[in-house]
Amino acid sequence: MKWGTKYGPDYVNRLYGMVRRHLSGEFNFVCLTDDAQGIRAEVQCLPIPPLNLQLKPGQRDGAWKKLTTFEGDLHGLRGTALFLDLDVVIVGSLDDFFTQRGEFLIIKDYHRFWRFGERIVGNSSVYRFTLGAHADVLAHFRGHMAEAQKQYRNEQEFLSHFLHKQGKLSYWPAEWCPSFKYHCIPTWPSNYWKPPFVPKNARIVIFHGEVNPPDALAGKRNKRFAHIEPALWVGEAWKG
Repeated sequence: MKWGTKYGPDYVNRLYGMVRRHLSGEFNFVCLTDDAQGIRAEVQCLPIPPLNLQLKPGQRDGAWKKLTTFEGDLHGLRGTALFLDLDVVIVGSLDDFFTQRGEFLIIKDYHRFWRFGERIVGNSSVYRFTLGAHADVLAHFRGHMAEAQKQYRNEQEFLSHFLHKQGKLSYWPAEWCPSFKYHCIPTWPSNYWKPPFVPKNARIVIFHGEVNPPDALAGKRNKRFAHIEPALWVGEAWKG
C-alpha cells in the first residue's frame, strides 16, 4: 500500500523487483494507492478502499488503512495474498511464505526489554491471508472505530487480538523476518567498526522505527548517540 508522500514510486518499483527475484512462478503484484504515477507497468495499481476514519483535529490515520485489505470483495481479487510493507528488504526466498501452514500468518512482534509477559501482537509488515476470508475484521472496525482506536495502539494490535480470539492467528518462524534495528546492528561498541549484517536464515528484513533502507545503506541512524556503519548489502538487495 502507498498513500501520501512519505514513500515515492521507487519504493514500489524496488519491492516488485525484489519479489520477482525471490518468488518462483507467476504472481500478481498489486499496489493499493492514491497515486499510481511513476509505478512500473508490471504492478497492478488499484484504489485504496475508503475507511472513513473519524479523526480528531491533528490526528493522523496511521496504518489503520491496512485493514482495508480485508474487504470482502477487494476489487475482485481472489486467492492467497502476501502483504508486504513498502520499506522491507527481501534477502531470501519467498516461496515458503505461501506454503507455511496457518490460516492467518504474521510476524510475532519483536520483544522489547521494557515489556513484560507474553504478547500476542503481530507486526503487520508481512502477513498472509486468503482474500475475502476475514471481512469481519474490517466490518468490526468500521462499526467500532472510536472504541478500537481507544483500546488498541495501532492497527496491528487490533488485528492480532481480533484474530487471536478466533483462534486464527499464527506467526512466521522468527528467523524469517528479523528487525534491522534489533537483529542486524552489531552490539555496542562493535557497531562503530562492524557493519550491520543479515542474520542467518533471514528472508525479509523489517525496517521500522528510526532507520529505513536508504539510511541503512548510508550508515545513518536517526537517533541521538547511536551509530551504524553503512549496510552495503542493502544496496545489493534493495533494487528494482
